[in-house]
Amino acid sequence: MDGKVALVTGGAEGIGATVGRKMVEEGGSVMLCDIQIDKAQALADELGDRAQAFQLDVRDLDQWNAAVKATVDSFGKITTLCNIAGISEPGNVVDVDLDSWQRTIDINLVGPFYGCRAALPAMEATGEPCSIVNIGSMIAIRPAAFVAAYSASKAGLVGLTRSVALDCAERGVPVRANMVHPGAIRTPMYDRYKYSGMDTPENIETNFAATHPMNRIGEPDEVAKAVLFLASDDASFTTGVDFTVDGGGSIRS
Repeated sequence: MDGKVALVTGGAEGIGATVGRKMVEEGGSVMLCDIQIDKAQALADELGDRAQAFQLDVRDLDQWNAAVKATVDSFGKITTLCNIAGISEPGNVVDVDLDSWQRTIDINLVGPFYGCRAALPAMEATGEPCSIVNIGSMIAIRPAAFVAAYSASKAGLVGLTRSVALDCAERGVPVRANMVHPGAIRTPMYDRYKYSGMDTPENIETNFAATHPMNRIGEPDEVAKAVLFLASDDASFTTGVDFTVDGGGSIRS
């Protein structure tokens, strides 16, 4: 990550925080963006001079433009966009609360769209190889009945990512766009299901683990390593791909 400058959404906790930490460990700089600014700022303070925090609600394009500007003002450029912020709330297509449906689409799909729209001109202006990494889900490939909004939002993000990848490649712009599809990962989002009261935490853990042929829950570090690979120049001929980190869940018949 030497010389790379990343804007990471969802940077206060979970996968986003782990990606931010590894970016700095690998020599890059990072703007940790999150609506939870206190948590993001605490992590930035811990990581030192090559990390800063910015309060961002990904549903607001004006805030996105401000976040990109703050990143360029602080670090001189932006080369990497990691759209990691996301939510998952239960509900099938009949029962899902309509506010929950709209909130999920706005955060998981509209947010990354706004991010690409805001960041791409600044990335193109660098003249350097740049990368967008969007976090999808195993459920984008194998949708689940009990999370209709999440399934739709992550499947839509696949189409958006491929569209951006094609647009940049066909225009000769050195910006790649790829997706990482995690399975169930031990994050605060996962914990909200585990301790939701729908079942015992032990049964919920067993059931989530069983969705993966490897029969365990993944760790944020395992996802972050895939994100960093796609963000790095080692993936210089890779764009528009679905990189699964799901213990084989997406290929289960």
